[in-house]
Amino acid sequence: MKKEMSTLLLLSAVMFSGCSPDNKEDTTQEQGSGETTSEQVTTKQNAKLIGTSENKEVNLYEVANGVKLEFNGEEKEFNWFFDNNSVLNPPQVFYTDVTGDGEKEAVIIIQRGKGTGLDNYDIHVVNKDFTEIKVPDYEEIVANHIESKVVKNDDGTLGITVKVLGKEHTFDDDSNPEPKLELEKDDLGFGAITIYYLEDQKIKLHLAASVSPKLGGRVSQTFVADFFITYKFDSAKNEFIVDQIEVKPTKTN
Repeated sequence: MKKEMSTLLLLSAVMFSGCSPDNKEDTTQEQGSGETTSEQVTTKQNAKLIGTSENKEVNLYEVANGVKLEFNGEEKEFNWFFDNNSVLNPPQVFYTDVTGDGEKEAVIIIQRGKGTGLDNYDIHVVNKDFTEIKVPDYEEIVANHIESKVVKNDDGTLGITVKVLGKEHTFDDDSNPEPKLELEKDDLGFGAITIYYLEDQKIKLHLAASVSPKLGGRVSQTFVADFFITYKFDSAKNEFIVDQIEVKPTKTN
């Protein structure tokens, strides 16, 4: 009888000690799940959705120090410029293959500023691992691929010569013929109009070129040509490079 009682007590102790950790583990899991849910709610509350791709594969949120990109089930913050108070158009968000490797990237186009004679955009191309692919901006393109010369003709019109990617273009601008006109500088100005867009899964950039004639001490800005840049992806450099540049004189009539 004593042997049976001892065996029963020992078995009860083993069962009790085996159950206690399980209960503790269940409580820990429930608390952890609650903390994760709370963190997710806070993240959504502090982030404002400002753009999404057509089928919502990519979402862009405004946060305190820039933006947050939600892509491929993951999130990452970037210190990209975005000022909701200074732009008229919301960000454009695309989920498409612009590198030609068969994998789709997130493409974000954000308006940087808008005003009289001013329209500027930034572009960002992001892989699924959140690495950003370089897209040369207009300053790099002008410095490396565009040469220009502006002269005043005898009749007050402007003679413009442009050389891009080894090809030369010449044309006259007669939008404001004035024999007394003086030139503020002898080359074209860029930067007022920089508009990125996608066409047939290719990144393109519209640059407007201007001259700054001076008459009676007053300098004015006149747009005289449009440059349309097409990019292509260079897999060896792992970045986009200039593929084509089309030059079109601005029509004044």
